Amino acid sequence: MNADPHVNPADEAGDVGEVVRFDVVTHGTDATVVHVVGEIDTLTAPVLRAQLDEHIPTVPLLVLDLSDVTFLGSAGLAVLVAAKDAADARGHTLRLVCGSRIVIRALEATGLLTLFDVADGVPEALGSRA
Repeated sequence: MNADPHVNPADEAGDVGEVVRFDVVTHGTDATVVHVVGEIDTLTAPVLRAQLDEHIPTVPLLVLDLSDVTFLGSAGLAVLVAAKDAADARGHTLRLVCGSRIVIRALEATGLLTLFDVADGVPEALGSRA
């Protein structure tokens, strides 16, 4: 992983067809941002889970940028809850950047929004590392 936030996302992205893409940028040893682009549904949720399982143990702060998520289904919501539990168990932080009405609605409709540490944007999420 490259610590340069200006890294070409295509160089460090994982693709699952045309449905979802993950762009990962490390910010030193303290934080990693996983930017999710596309749909999180039954087919792509396991791939999101693998991404989160890879990064949660390695950094104290994992920022999950969901601002370019176009669909967030129940399988994706379950992955987010499991990831939060895994981060909490390690004393790490999972911080969400919702950024889109689609994500906010899914979290609000299920009563999960208050469960998560949410930031308005990636800079804010990284800036409040406490």
